[in-house]
Amino acid sequence: MNIFRKKDPRQAKAEMARSLGVIDLVFLGLGSMVGTGIFTITGIGAANYAGPGLVISIIIAAVAVGISALFFAEFASRLPANGGAYSYVYATLGEFPAWMVGWMIIMEFLIAISSVASGWGAYLKGLLASFNITLPTALNGTFDPSKGTYVDLLPVLVMVAVTALVMMNSKSVLRFNSFLVILKFSALALFIIAGFFFIKPDNWSNFMPFGFGQLYGGKTGIVAGASIMFFAFLGFESLSMAVDEAKEPQKTVPRGITLSLIIVTIVYIVVTLVLTGIVHYTKLGVADAVAFALRHVGLSWAANYVSTVAILTLITVCISMTYALSRTVYSISRDGLLPKSFRHISEKSKIPDNATLLVGIFAIIFAGIVPLAALAEFVNICTLAYLIVLAVALIKLRQDKGTPQKDQFKTPLVPILPIISIIICLSLMSQFMTVTWIAFGISVLIGLLIYFLYGYKNSESGTKISKS
Repeated sequence: MNIFRKKDPRQAKAEMARSLGVIDLVFLGLGSMVGTGIFTITGIGAANYAGPGLVISIIIAAVAVGISALFFAEFASRLPANGGAYSYVYATLGEFPAWMVGWMIIMEFLIAISSVASGWGAYLKGLLASFNITLPTALNGTFDPSKGTYVDLLPVLVMVAVTALVMMNSKSVLRFNSFLVILKFSALALFIIAGFFFIKPDNWSNFMPFGFGQLYGGKTGIVAGASIMFFAFLGFESLSMAVDEAKEPQKTVPRGITLSLIIVTIVYIVVTLVLTGIVHYTKLGVADAVAFALRHVGLSWAANYVSTVAILTLITVCISMTYALSRTVYSISRDGLLPKSFRHISEKSKIPDNATLLVGIFAIIFAGIVPLAALAEFVNICTLAYLIVLAVALIKLRQDKGTPQKDQFKTPLVPILPIISIIICLSLMSQFMTVTWIAFGISVLIGLLIYFLYGYKNSESGTKISKS
């Protein structure tokens, strides 16, 4: 049994249309990353984990993500193929590690999409409630017969709409996504400019009220804040999954990853400084921190605009992640590790339609029926786990293929930087609760069962070996 057989992802023919440039990819990255993190988690992170020192947590999280982004950039430059980390690991470490990475990506994105859809529903319910509009109890919550709730209708409706959008051709859906991203940044710009005049430096006087925390096993402090803020950067890997649809992917994908990450980090730092400058960190443990801060200083009109845009903002995250996940499912199916039907490309729109429908259907089920409020940590632990494997894969790539050529992106300080990345990821993983580790263990077990009961037997690599 050869579970470490390898496959060069460049051998797979791209069937999708190459229409995306650097700007399209930057907006895809911004659509994925700037969402729940900046409108919700910044406030909770400051109130419960790090105080104003959350800006240091953001920098640590950005460094952790940035190091991994360098790995993605080199892989995208040297092995340009759809599937992102899954395809890169397949080419370097082999099929089984690649499948587990692909499985972690599926878990990460599927739950993230569903939780964001649930968050969108919660925002809209609050807006409707201000007009005395409420849904019937049976359609107003996830499955809990004891409370009379069976389906959370609003998240279901938004995922139906998002799935329909992503079924369009890539250029059209990303154009709509870019419009929403611009709207999102207009709200953040309004918050920064208006909030600047209400900053009270005294609110920053106790800058690190929870201390630095522990590198391993801490629950509060700067490091624990970084483990939570890591969630705010999720989605940066979406760009590496658009390789088959990018023009000159060796150049555009690394540039897209780098630019979007730099922009997001700067925005997160500035927003957090203004947020904790306007309102004392102890009051920020609310779901709508940015709007709350504006209302706190009497700018209700600005708060209402931010709240309205926040509702639209969450849709961009759903769009970007649904787009990326469907491409990953397509790539895994193309390799035979998932059923062949999911590799089908629509003749009209040139997108993986069956894979998109699969992602949409499961996201609709999770968002409508399963309570997902406590699963942010699970999303993080899945991401950190496969980023560790990706760091090992980069070291292996350098051992097997040497350093990149002149026109390819080169990650500096290999293997030192990948080792640092592994240590940081393990540190952040150690901050999570026991229940998160149990859920992670169960998901790993399910992934193992799928591979050994279906994937190994149906793998394209295995079929080619048996025929030869």
